[in-house]
Amino acid sequence: MSAVNLNSWVQSCSKLNHSGRSRSANLFHPLKFSSNWVSSSKLRRPITSSSQISAVLTKEDTLKPEEPKPLKFDFKDYMISKASSVNQALESAVSAKEPLKIHESMRYSLLAGGKRVRPILCIAACELVGGNESISMPAACAIEMIHTMSLIHDDLPCMDNDDLRRGKPTNHKVFGEDVAVLAGDALLAFAFEHIATATLGVPPARIVRVVGELAKAIGAEGLVAGQVVDINSEGLSDVGLEHLEFIHEHKTAKLLEASVVLGAILGGGSNEDVEKLRKFARCIGLLFQVVDDILDVTKSSQELGKTAGKDLVADKVTYPKLMGIDESREFAEKLKREAEEQLVGFDPLKAAPLIALSNYIAYRQN
Repeated sequence: MSAVNLNSWVQSCSKLNHSGRSRSANLFHPLKFSSNWVSSSKLRRPITSSSQISAVLTKEDTLKPEEPKPLKFDFKDYMISKASSVNQALESAVSAKEPLKIHESMRYSLLAGGKRVRPILCIAACELVGGNESISMPAACAIEMIHTMSLIHDDLPCMDNDDLRRGKPTNHKVFGEDVAVLAGDALLAFAFEHIATATLGVPPARIVRVVGELAKAIGAEGLVAGQVVDINSEGLSDVGLEHLEFIHEHKTAKLLEASVVLGAILGGGSNEDVEKLRKFARCIGLLFQVVDDILDVTKSSQELGKTAGKDLVADKVTYPKLMGIDESREFAEKLKREAEEQLVGFDPLKAAPLIALSNYIAYRQN
């Protein structure tokens, strides 16, 4: 999983979209050599015929087409590097200051580790369409702040009533329920402030668009909608697949979608680019939840770093409960394929992080 071979992906993509090949064809074919030009210290006069070539070239000098080198992407190094950058930016953005208790509570959950998948998706999407890490970092941090807020509130006794998160006691177990609620509120508010004040080198119209996208993704038509329907579905026996998909498309996928879309907007992607990446993100967002449901019933709390089997205890509807483990895994593979189809036509080298992230989400073990 530490390296991704892009050649097989490019070949499969070319079958899906012929136009995608023209943008990257030169990357995957051997160099073409002309028989009229030879570089060798042993040649003393112009070469004009094939017989003369064979007469003056040694065995070692024989011309051979250069073999195309396999395109490798080191996913592990990429994730470590990007996560380190995100962690440094978060540490700097939310410092320990007065009132000390609320900032300690915010930092306790925000800096507790985690894979930083959402902010890295934001950065990768920005770089894919021609932007750079620095212009997307404030939005990437804002997304992680909002994600952390949702975890703090999710763990509260009035919601999932969980005691463990990322291998540590949950925020309310350390700081109390009152401070945990306020820490989540503060992270939510600061996320938007950070985008507005820390994003540099981007036209104001893009920043306004980003703020609107993010607000919609987490409000009553996004993350909150999924959470409410999820709560109201506990104990119901007639919940179908469409109902379950609504929950997870909103509760989980919307924030992952926003991560990618924000990066694409900030990086200056066209409307077509943004919409293709939106579809990519919707697929991996749903994929993330399908895999999460599978892990919840197949892994231990120690392996997950959070309480395992809690959906079963709460009598929540999950993909394994509706479809079974095997069909859930097949559905996950289908979502991964559909996600990668949306990347056809982009520069394969720049798309490598998103391809690798979709693989990581599909095959993660915690």
